[in-house]
Amino acid sequence: MRDFIQALPKIELHLHIEGTLEPGLLFELAQRNNVSIPFKSEAEVRAAYEFNDLQSFLDIYYQGANVLLHEQDFFDLTWAYLLRCRQDNVIHTEIFFDPQTHTERGIAFDTVIAGINRALVQAEAELQITSRLILCFLRHLDEATAFATLELAQPHRDKIVAVGLDSSEKGNPPEKFQRVFARALEAGFLTVAHAGEEGPASYISDSLSLLKVSRIDHGVRCVEDPALVQQLIAERIPLTVCPLSNIKLCVFASMAQHNIVELLRRGLCVTINSDDPAYFGGYMTDNFLAVAAAHAMTPQEIAQFTFNAIDASFTGEHEKQRLRTRVNDALQPPSGK
Repeated sequence: MRDFIQALPKIELHLHIEGTLEPGLLFELAQRNNVSIPFKSEAEVRAAYEFNDLQSFLDIYYQGANVLLHEQDFFDLTWAYLLRCRQDNVIHTEIFFDPQTHTERGIAFDTVIAGINRALVQAEAELQITSRLILCFLRHLDEATAFATLELAQPHRDKIVAVGLDSSEKGNPPEKFQRVFARALEAGFLTVAHAGEEGPASYISDSLSLLKVSRIDHGVRCVEDPALVQQLIAERIPLTVCPLSNIKLCVFASMAQHNIVELLRRGLCVTINSDDPAYFGGYMTDNFLAVAAAHAMTPQEIAQFTFNAIDASFTGEHEKQRLRTRVNDALQPPSGK
């Protein structure tokens, strides 16, 4: 099964590019940019990656982002992730970025997106990895700041396919950003939102009804509302689930208790993703392997996560068919067998 999972083409739909900042690159950028960090070694950073909840993770996440200052820094960050995609056979990725994390520090929006986009363009040409870019609003900040960020995104409409909502769910319900999302939809952006991870199932329902999202990021608490589960099945609304992240942040006590396979078998459009892999100890192949190790699954069931991700992706139908062909080819037995 390990060989099958490694060879399986994968599609990632829930990946925070700032969450791919590995300790080695963090130290390199801190030195290059003369930024002081409160760690003396990579081992100290790794030791700090022990979280009690989402907020304790976010505290160190935002601290690490301080080393990102220049366009080349954002290119290097994104390129390192894309090289890992090649290693894990991720053939299409839809990347979140948090511009407010950087503009709040005085880094220009244009600097951030220029570095990220340059890496994405190069990866398609050199690595044959296609991609889309999603701007996320930080939900712990206010509505006015989100509106200002949306305005900064307008000149880059050709590079950004959607807007999303991330950061701490607690105390920051979807309705806080209803007007911002309405404006984004009017401007032609698609919408997604984190909901139902630390927040209740009602945040999922409200994201669908108020923010008009195309898919839900996380969404594992949907099981608290049977009617919502039926809606998700009937309307085939994707859930971009992040198994190792959920364990690290104590959403589930163990992978054996995770409900992703149950949701898959109930007919929900669930997908596997890595979220913030530098912090949560696993990229795409690691997440697939962890789920398969904890739940007895057939190769077809495992591949269904990728088929679901293709259906849920924001790429065009022609490209989706190309991706499906890649996965179907991987499911065929070797010739002569």
